[in-house]
Amino acid sequence: MQMVQATFEDLGVPLADVTFVVVDLETTGSSPAGSQITEVGAVKVRGGEVLGEFQTLVRPASPIPPFISVLTGITNTMVADAPSIRTVLPQFLQFAAGSVLVAHNAGFDVSFLKAAAAETGHPWPGFAVIDTVRLARQLVHKDEAPNHKLASLARLFGAATTPDHRALHDARATVDVLHGLIERVGNLGVHTLEELQSYSSRVSTAQRRKRFLAEAMPSAPGVYVFRDARGEPLYVGTASDLRRRTLTYFTASETRRRMAEMVGLAESITPIVCATRLDAQVRELRLIAEHKPRYNRRSRHPEKAMWVKLTAEPFPRLSIVRTVRADDAHYAGPFTSRRTAEAAVTAVHEVVPLRQCTARLAARAAQTSACVLFEMGRCGGPCVGAQSVEDYAEVVRRAGEALTGSCRDVMGSLRARLDALAEQERFEEAGTLRDRMMALVRAAARAQRLRPLTQTAELVAARPRDGGGWEVVCIRHGRLAGTTTTPAGADPMPYVEALRQTAEVVSGPGALPEESELVLGWLEKPGTRLIDLQGTWTCPVDGAGASRAELEPQASSWGDPDHLDPAPGRPWDRPVGAVAGVPG
Repeated sequence: MQMVQATFEDLGVPLADVTFVVVDLETTGSSPAGSQITEVGAVKVRGGEVLGEFQTLVRPASPIPPFISVLTGITNTMVADAPSIRTVLPQFLQFAAGSVLVAHNAGFDVSFLKAAAAETGHPWPGFAVIDTVRLARQLVHKDEAPNHKLASLARLFGAATTPDHRALHDARATVDVLHGLIERVGNLGVHTLEELQSYSSRVSTAQRRKRFLAEAMPSAPGVYVFRDARGEPLYVGTASDLRRRTLTYFTASETRRRMAEMVGLAESITPIVCATRLDAQVRELRLIAEHKPRYNRRSRHPEKAMWVKLTAEPFPRLSIVRTVRADDAHYAGPFTSRRTAEAAVTAVHEVVPLRQCTARLAARAAQTSACVLFEMGRCGGPCVGAQSVEDYAEVVRRAGEALTGSCRDVMGSLRARLDALAEQERFEEAGTLRDRMMALVRAAARAQRLRPLTQTAELVAARPRDGGGWEVVCIRHGRLAGTTTTPAGADPMPYVEALRQTAEVVSGPGALPEESELVLGWLEKPGTRLIDLQGTWTCPVDGAGASRAELEPQASSWGDPDHLDPAPGRPWDRPVGAVAGVPG
């Protein structure tokens, strides 16, 4: 087992070890755009002890307005011989170096300091900042203090110095307010700087106290599983750093209400360290499909995906099914709703006279009564013997090509019908046909992208890793059978051979479509090298992917074609293309 040493940042900095510089400024106005600093006061503290103080008047570039002099007591005479900000700022930055800045209404003070740094040509150090106003708004209730002004909080916390709009006095008062607020959050389980920075009253005490569940996680990539008291999975996710990601569930950075509810039920987190990001993504999908955690919203029910099937029988027909079988039938999909699957079926029926009856017909069909489609000329009537198997085969060929080969014939017919409806100003019917056509071409494109991968017995490929070495995967029938990494500078072939020998045995197609899409997306990334391919990889040159790329820009001008798309933006929405150097 590889041990991962936690970094100082991962462990969190105890508040007792943090050096705070509490700063307060007096200025000639409310905005650094047209005002200047007239006084700087700061107190350096750590562990409740004062380490030093900094105070100086500053000579501004313009006179101090009279009402500001009345408010602060600082006059033009007092600052006449004071140093300019060019002298003061470097001294302050040296005093505050390596500390966390604290201010009451920190946005005001920090904005003036940053403006001064820009004006004098000093780079801003990027201090961590704590705002006592923000903390007070979450920790001090109205029945304790009339407002969250510094004077009110100083009285509440018994500050030794009364704020009076002089920089050092106000900074000293803010120190006492800071200590009072830290004492309050300490009672709520906040003990580190990171917890203080992310503190929010939205995070319950019970939720914050469960932080220890994440603190035991390794700082490594992989999958995490939140479990309840019975050990049942509540939520599954992936992370490039398991510890860092799971810690966010116990801070204000997690804003999803259902996640707060989930954390309240969680009693443990199981880490699964993975060698590669692809391995983690695939494991996540499989775990969600297997356990169906109640707080995961996507990928929970892959078995509900639907496919359009052109059946394998003497007189084939289109059927909506939930399983892709290793038979001679043609499939298009997957669809995430029956409505979109039915739209695709209807699109084919618009221009291809396939039978729509559901009975299984023998090669020599019995003489039964014909349906209305035969009378309308939209079916050749195989059920009544009006169409032979040979004649019907041409109809089947057109439908099969639309699903697994060239879509140009069927798409051309649909476009012609669409144009005719538009010319006749039958816009509602045209919109319906448009949606059906796009549902068909999208589903066919997905199926045509997946088919070569799922029918390939084994494919081994590699991608270079950051820092050297290779990330190697073994894919069998569209399923990730194994993955490994090689060290920088090492011969990768022994690792490849070891991976092939230890990879999962996959007898045939059956991988989750979303898993195959993830694998295909990995293969399509620039830099992927194909090591070995057992089988053939071909995609139709003028297949559904080409038709989709051609039609979608035009479809957007017809209306909103995406409202029937099962999952816009998913990986399968990319166009068909060559994979890892294999001709498409």
